[in-house]
Amino acid sequence: MDITAIIVAALSLIGTLGGSLGGILVSSKLTAYRIEQLEKRVEEHNQFARRMPLVEQRLDDIEQDVNELKQYHKGH
Repeated sequence: MDITAIIVAALSLIGTLGGSLGGILVSSKLTAYRIEQLEKRVEEHNQFARRMPLVEQRLDDIEQDVNELKQYHKGH
């Protein structure tokens, strides 16, 4: 092997390693970003899920009040 072939092989190796590592880093950053976005969505959903029973309870109370008013007005 002459020196030119060795240099070309070394540069090819460096380029291949650099490209592979660059791709891995970009992919890792994208995965981390997507996980972060999913975590935000889950947190929003959890807040909604915590508030929903309160809304349902208030709706039940309002429905009961409406029914009481209907009964009151039927009697008068």
